[in-house]
Amino acid sequence: MGWVGSFRPLIIPYYFATQGFFVYLIYNFIKGVPRDLDEAAVIDGCSKYGIFGRIMLPLTVPALITSGIFSFIWRWDDFLSALLYINSSNMYPVSLALKLFSDPSSSSDYGAMFAMATLSIMPCMIIFIFLQKYLVEGIATTGLKG
Repeated sequence: MGWVGSFRPLIIPYYFATQGFFVYLIYNFIKGVPRDLDEAAVIDGCSKYGIFGRIMLPLTVPALITSGIFSFIWRWDDFLSALLYINSSNMYPVSLALKLFSDPSSSSDYGAMFAMATLSIMPCMIIFIFLQKYLVEGIATTGLKG
């Protein structure tokens, strides 16, 4: 398939819900939405697709964003998959490059290593800062707002 030595094995499997945690999170979030919302929409004449698009999808946005945040952070931090599938040091992601920057056999430049570590967590921190309200909503709410 030609996947070794490319980013494909790091990206493509996550489009097919390979992380059961996210399926579990979204399932329990939807399970917490009261049945009354569906019934009220049916009484108002909404179709099944309308219920999904106008009621369920907007209510599940916090859970979807929470799943996206966790997925990004886990993929950004993934060390083992990159070590297994990527064989060129030019293609190493930040986590693997940071590990290879430290040299246990001689003295390491700790200042540069800490600067690299700080720069490597910046994308995760920026995403968290802008989307933290959705993260809290995705974990804390059950579907009723008001």
